[in-house]
Order: sequence, then C-alpha cells, then structure tokens
Amino acid sequence: MRDLFRTTAIALLLPGLAAAGSIEVTFVDHIKAEMIEQDVYIEKDAGKVFRVTPTDYSEHMAAKVFTTAVGVEHDPMAMEKIGPYDKGMALGFTLAEWLSGAGTATIECDGSQGSISAEFENLVPDGLYTMWQFYMGMPLPEHFSTYDLPVGARDGSDSVFTADADGKAVYTATFEPCLQGGGTQLAAGLAIAYHSDGKTYGYEPGSMGDKTHIHLFTMLPSDAEMPH
Repeated sequence: MRDLFRTTAIALLLPGLAAAGSIEVTFVDHIKAEMIEQDVYIEKDAGKVFRVTPTDYSEHMAAKVFTTAVGVEHDPMAMEKIGPYDKGMALGFTLAEWLSGAGTATIECDGSQGSISAEFENLVPDGLYTMWQFYMGMPLPEHFSTYDLPVGARDGSDSVFTADADGKAVYTATFEPCLQGGGTQLAAGLAIAYHSDGKTYGYEPGSMGDKTHIHLFTMLPSDAEMPH
C-alpha cells in the first residue's frame, strides 16, 4: 500500500503549469488518491466506527458518517488502522456527500511574494475550514507523520474560511515568502480541514477525527519546479 501511495498519490496529483509564475492544482479526497479515508467514519458495530478504504467505500456511500470519540492519528496506508474506534457524534451528512467535495487553486509567485486563489464546491454547508501546507519525509517511514503549517500568517489567522449554505467557498491569501515545494527527501502539499466543533486552533490543525477532519488535499511539485 505504501508503494501504491508513492507511485499514485504523489505522482498523479502533481500540478500542471499555468501561466508563467503560477501553477494550477486540483484538490482530491483520500479515496480518489487511492488511500484510506482518514477523518470521517461509518458505524458497523454498535458504538464502534471504522474508516472506509478504496476497496469498500462504494458499499457505504449512503451511510451517515461520524466523528470519533477521541482524536485518532493519521496513517492513510495502514489497513490495521481502519478501526474499530469509539463512536463520536453524527456529522449530519453521508459518506457520498463528504466524498463529493472538490476544488482547484492557482498559486502564484513573484519574487518573495506569493498568493493563492482557490474555489471549492460540495463542502460541508456553512462549514468552518482552514487551509494548511504539509510536509512528509520521503521515502515514507513506517510511522506516518506530517509537519503542518497554516497558509499565510503563522498564527493561523489567514488560513480560515467558511463555506456558504450550498457548500461553495472561495479562499484567497497572500504571503511572504511564496509557498515552498518539496525536495529529494520531502513531499509537500496543501490540505483543507473541516472543523466539526466550530473552532479553529491557530497554528495547529486541532485533534484529528473528533474535531478536525481533512477533507481535500493536493500535492505540490519540488521547490525547484515551483513558480518563482
């Protein structure tokens, strides 16, 4: 599964070039990236919830999704981490509705200045979100982990946005320096997180699974290939 992630989730999600000084990226969920969904869960046993996988998610599209009772670490390649976990609260939508989320963004750089302009649809209606840049060591270690930074100001104040009643959202931010891509020992990407508790956590995403839920993400090219 980890080999599949290396060849599929990174290689196929790398962005295409747009105008000079910019790139365009497409956001996807974990299932579209052929990984295990991480932060919304379905109930299979009374009081117990499970993550869906690329091989079984289609059987559960009509299922209501839940949080976990406490935070759960990410590991999108580990089948042994699908559950069971203690059930938290109902999120009020189905797996199909969650997996219908989509978005694109244009990232521009001009010297030390950078900007991002993103549009999303089918997010959680009126949902509170934040935008993050993440880094992962490569090749992937046995213990999966990321280093997460809010886009824009390091206190997280620039990363916050809210979807409208139809689940549509526009997110824009400027920053200095421009976003950094990955390298030979790092993979880099962007992700948006939904906050089911209606709170944001500044320079940290918050507890995953019970409060914070990564909805969509995209990979970035190497730093040498990022616009400058």
